[in-house]
This record gives sequence, C-alpha cells and structure tokens, in this order.
Amino acid sequence: MDYIESLDNRLNTFVDYLFGERDTRVRGWLLLDSCLPTLSLTILYLLAVYLGTKYMRNRTAYSLKGILQVYNLGVTMLSLYMLVELICATWSAGYRLQCQGLYEAGEGDIRVAKVLWWYYFSKLIEFLDTIFFVLRKKNNQITFLHVYHHASMFNIWWCVMNWIPCGQSFFGPTLNCFIHVCMYSYYGLSTVPSMHKYLWWKRYLTQAQLVQFILTITHTLSAVVVPCGFPFGCLLFQSSYMMTLVIFFVNFYIQTYRKRQPREVRKLAFDQRDSKSSHQNGHSVSTNGTSFKKSQ
Repeated sequence: MDYIESLDNRLNTFVDYLFGERDTRVRGWLLLDSCLPTLSLTILYLLAVYLGTKYMRNRTAYSLKGILQVYNLGVTMLSLYMLVELICATWSAGYRLQCQGLYEAGEGDIRVAKVLWWYYFSKLIEFLDTIFFVLRKKNNQITFLHVYHHASMFNIWWCVMNWIPCGQSFFGPTLNCFIHVCMYSYYGLSTVPSMHKYLWWKRYLTQAQLVQFILTITHTLSAVVVPCGFPFGCLLFQSSYMMTLVIFFVNFYIQTYRKRQPREVRKLAFDQRDSKSSHQNGHSVSTNGTSFKKSQ
C-alpha cells in the first residue's frame, strides 16, 4: 500500500512538473486528482486486449447480440445527452467559435467542464468496444488505429480535464458527440438482421470522422493565429495529435474502401453471371445486391 501511494505521488509530481499548475475548479472530481487510476485502467485495457485475444484463439466466439444492443443504445443516448448539453452550455455561456479562454464565462465554464468530464469518462466506457471485438473474435477490427485511438483519448482527456477543462476545449467533443450518435446508432442497428439492407452509409461515417478532425484542427489553429490566452502548448499538441488521426484514418479509408472496391465489383459481376446461368430469375441481384453487401 505504501509503495502504491509512493508511486502515485511520484507520478503526479512528474506530470505537474511537465504541465504546471492544475485547474483548481475540477479538484475532487472523480478520477481526476491522480493520474494513476487512468493510467492503470489503460494498462488493464491493453492487457485485456492482448491476453483476451490469446485466450479466445481456440474457443467459440460469443454472440453478445443482446448486450451489444443495450450497450450501443446506452452510448448513443450518452453521446446525445453530451451533444445537447454542450450546445446549451456553450450557447448560454456566450462561447465564441474563434477562440474561447478558460476563465471568461464564470459559472458557464463550470457547466461546460461538467459535460466534458462525462466526455472523458465515456472514453473509459468505450474500452468495451474492443473487449466485445475480442469476445466475438473480430480480430480483424482490432487494428493499431483502433487501440491507439481508444487508449490515447482516455489519457489525453485526463490531462485536458486537469489543465484545460473548458473554454476552447469544447469544440472537438461537440463534433465527436454528434459523430458518436450516428456511429453507435449504426452499430446498434447492425445487430438487427432486418435492418442490414438500410445500412448503406458505413463508409460515410469514416468520411464524417475525417471532416471532424479537419474542422477541429482548423478551430485549434485559429486560436494560434488570433490568441485568447489559451495555453499555446496545448493548442500545438492537440493539432499534432489530430494530424496523426487524420493520417491513420485516411490510410484506413483507402485500405477499407478504395482498394477493396475493384474486388467487390468483380464479385458482384460474378454473382450476377452465376445467378443468370442457374435460372433463378436474377433473384440475388433483385434483392438490392445482397451478396455484395454480405462481402462488406
């Protein structure tokens, strides 16, 4: 116990040395006073992904259909709440789009910070995305991008909440909450077989995420061009981090859609030719390309 307390003190002294004095307005909030819980939960997440994949290698995949429906609905509703509350809180506090300082709105800043705490906490909840992939043996979806994004966001937002919990920090989460409402709605609907024929818009979610990153980088850099007292180092770090996401997501988009498309077109042509030769009256084609959709 003494060792853990000593380690906790050393870690927090180190991060305070790196980033300076913390924002006193969030002192005492759950998980924020020490970096050890957030760091420990991240390490447990990475171990669960690594060891869980090995554990499931020779075991039958779990379906988890009912759990996934509840989970996706829950995250969708949480994202919707945060989206609406961020819009209402920033609007009532008179927040600017161009550059918003950390101490300009009084109680309005506290309201924004409270919503952003939920945003930080939601990054812990979203670790379950990967755990469900592990249990369902969807190892092709456990990519470096996926794990990097989940693990880094939880830790970055611990830092955000301790040093820049309001002001300029509101913009990216507002966009991200909107994306997550769409994304987790899609995931939830995908667990219902009768809805599959309506889920043609998956690729546009990735495009929307890329637009989100570009808008966030633009918004962040606007505070560099016309400053408002927001910490300069935080602006540069956020822009750099978002650029890594742009690079990874562009690569993901190319690998997933651009390079796969010619093969899928050839498969669709083969299915059409095969259906005609077997005298099925083109049934597999008339069902709006069912065989093509299954390949996705």
